[in-house]
Amino acid sequence: MTQEDRNRADARFSKAARAANDAQSGKTERDAALKAVTDNMAKLRALRLAREAAESPRPASASKKARAKPKTSGEKSPALADWLASQQNGGRRT
Repeated sequence: MTQEDRNRADARFSKAARAANDAQSGKTERDAALKAVTDNMAKLRALRLAREAAESPRPASASKKARAKPKTSGEKSPALADWLASQQNGGRRT
């Protein structure tokens, strides 16, 4: 093997080593960012839970309003044919 071949092999090896090192440093940065985000979420959750524990309990929400009852007056609704005719006269196509 000549000196030139050795130099070429060393260059390839060092290039591959740098690429592996860059990939490792990228993974390390990503792991550090993930840890920072996770720690921040845990801190915020703890603060929220402490704040909720310190607050007085909220009163129970009022019961839901009863639904409006349909009209029970003696007035009848129009017949279907009359209603359809009024819809067509009003410009609606059914």
